Amino acid sequence: MATGTRRTVLITGTSTGIGLATAVAAARAGWNVVATMRDPGKGDALGKAAAAAGVAEHVHVRRLDVTDARLVAAVVEDAVVEFGGLDAVVNNAGAGHVGTIELETVADVRATMEVNFFGVVEVTKAAMPHLRASGGRLVTVTSVGGVVGQPFNEAYCAAKFAVEGYMESLAPVAAAVGVTVSVVEPGAVGSEFVANLGVDIPAYAATAGPYRPAFTHYLDRTTQAFAAAQTIDEAAAPIVAVLAAERPPFRVQTSPRAREFTGVKLADLDGSAVQSLTGGWVSAPS
Repeated sequence: MATGTRRTVLITGTSTGIGLATAVAAARAGWNVVATMRDPGKGDALGKAAAAAGVAEHVHVRRLDVTDARLVAAVVEDAVVEFGGLDAVVNNAGAGHVGTIELETVADVRATMEVNFFGVVEVTKAAMPHLRASGGRLVTVTSVGGVVGQPFNEAYCAAKFAVEGYMESLAPVAAAVGVTVSVVEPGAVGSEFVANLGVDIPAYAATAGPYRPAFTHYLDRTTQAFAAAQTIDEAAAPIVAVLAAERPPFRVQTSPRAREFTGVKLADLDGSAVQSLTGGWVSAPS
């Protein structure tokens, strides 16, 4: 299908980070890639990476804002017409968010949900008829924050929890019509994700009032975690592997550290293990 014998995958959020690395890796693995991003003017990094990998002709940049339902439907339909069908989708677009409810508005929370949850739902809805026709794959990049709730990530984790629950519920329904659903859970990844949080961290700390000590401890811990982050290429590899696997699992972590971290929650029947773990992020060692 699509270009020659290549199958076609649509990937969202490909201007930087995991999305960019996944687009290039998928093209190298033999996929025809529809690489979407909110602002194609920021596609230079992807173009250079695809050219360096010798796959530029197989990476097709398209403008897509996942919160725009009409644009989502149009981009999916255009891809199907242009490339002859759609064999897979990787829901990767998302936005980080740091905050706690007393220091932000409910509108801030809604905006975070709009991008990270409803954007995924919009793309999924538009793609499902075509994935059903091709017996295709729906892969969604969530986060270890979709399994373990993390301090000062309330809205972000809520959105990722919602995505995990949505996809876990959709998976057997989609399988009944021939579509395989998987979620991929990265931990800390060395990308521009943290830089794109849209939060002035020093200013936030300065105005955090009674939350300042907890936020300072959280920030120290998170800075250390990202200092040991995996690379975007390391995070992209499991995503491409899921696209190719004969029987991909529903849940995939991108590193041993991510597996260990999510394993705490998945084996934590009463919630005490998670509370003990994350409680240490916001207080000084005793």
